[in-house]
Formats: sequence, C-alpha cells, structure tokens
Amino acid sequence: MTGKIKNYCLIALFIYLPFHAGAWGMLGHRIVGGIAENYLTAKARAAIQKILGTESIAMASNWADFIKSDPAYSYLNSWHYIDLKAGFTSYNSLQTYLQADTATDAYTKLNFLVAQLKNSKLAADKKLLYLRLLIHIAEDLHQPMHVRDEEQGGNKIIVMWFNQRSNLHSVWDEQLIDYQRLSYTEYVAAINHPTTTQRTTWLNEPTSRWIWDSYQIADPILKEITQPEQKLSFRYNFDHVQTLNTQLLKGGLHLAGLLNGIFG
Repeated sequence: MTGKIKNYCLIALFIYLPFHAGAWGMLGHRIVGGIAENYLTAKARAAIQKILGTESIAMASNWADFIKSDPAYSYLNSWHYIDLKAGFTSYNSLQTYLQADTATDAYTKLNFLVAQLKNSKLAADKKLLYLRLLIHIAEDLHQPMHVRDEEQGGNKIIVMWFNQRSNLHSVWDEQLIDYQRLSYTEYVAAINHPTTTQRTTWLNEPTSRWIWDSYQIADPILKEITQPEQKLSFRYNFDHVQTLNTQLLKGGLHLAGLLNGIFG
C-alpha cells in the first residue's frame, strides 16, 4: 500500500468512526431522525426536502458529528450539550436558569438556529448548515448524559460494558442501542408507536421541557454507578431499555414538532 493510499484510508476511517462526544452515536441519531420524518406536515416536508435535497433527516442527523474531523468546525463542539449541575428541584427552577442562560451550549444555539431558519432571506448554504445542526442538536438533548456536567457528562465515569472497558457516556451514546442488534429502520419500526396523547403532547413541548426530562433521567443513572469500573451487562439493559426507547421516540416527535414550527 502506497503512502498516499494509506493516508486516504486513515482519513476515511477517522471520518466514519463514531464520535463518543456525540449523543446517541451514529445509529441513535438516525433512529430519532427516522421517527421525526413520520410526523412532518406536508409544508414542512417540502421545505426540508428543498434544503436537504436527496438527503433524509435520518442521514443528515450525523453530519454534525462527521464534521468534527475538520478543525475549521471545532467552534461547534460546545453546541452538542448543556452542562447542568445537580440541584434543580423543579421544572420552574430550570426554566428560570435557562431564561438567563448566555453560554454557548445546546440550548442557546438551538434557539439561535430556530431563529435563523425562520428567516426567509437566509442564504441557501446557511440553511443547509443550520438545518443539519438543528436536527443533530435537538436529538442530542434527549441523551441524558448531554444535559449534566458530572464527570464531563459521564465521560470520566469508567464502567465495564460486559467485559469491555467503557464509560457511562458511551454506554448511553451507543452501546445500549447497539446491544439491541437492530438497523435504524428496524429500530424505528419497533418503537414508533406513540399513543395519541403522547403524540399530541410531544409534538408541542418546548425545548426546556425536553431538557428537564433528560435532566431527571440522568440523576438516577449517575447515582447507580457506585464503584470504579462497575460492571454493566444484561440487567442494566433490562432496567434501562424502556427509558432508552422512550427518549429516542420522544426525541423524534420533539424534532418533528420543532421542524413543523419552523417550516410548517
């Protein structure tokens, strides 16, 4: 293998490896995007297709992680999460905090992207960039480790996933989802069954509610880890797969509701 070919191979491998800092990993993001596609209004669907072209929401959802391979986009790194400390005891207390939030984080930048995409005069290249980012960041907020600051969102909490050394963040990003052994389309078909009440509620909930729900879920997940390199295996999957699936489903409907509000 020549040096040039070897370099190309290394670059390709780097680009397509999952990024542990990105919520849900490649498969999870596509699941949420695939669900969202089922709940768009006709007007929103047409507007989104005009921007994305042949790229689906599911496939566009991974762009913000793939682009981490380009240092020119490193300014986007903090857009993927919001570092909330322990201690918020009610939704109202969190809302008060978010109303004063000026940090560069998933909440403030999602609000920025919504405002930009509502601008009918926005340039086409900006529309594509901002839509891809909005899809991804909206999905990120449903991964519980992306709304807490403890040990860098669980990245420093070392656990054993079966017999593999991992960390709590990666378990929720990818390993729980991968353990189900489903493609993203199979996963969408398996969990995309919201009740009428869930559908109506989740299509209309504000971003602050998404964050509150993820925040509450994160608390017991963090407290469950009581020792270094704690082993997580069959029982962990059994105890958490329903929460995982609900967050993926909820994320899809929340994303659809957000897109309908912008384009529908």
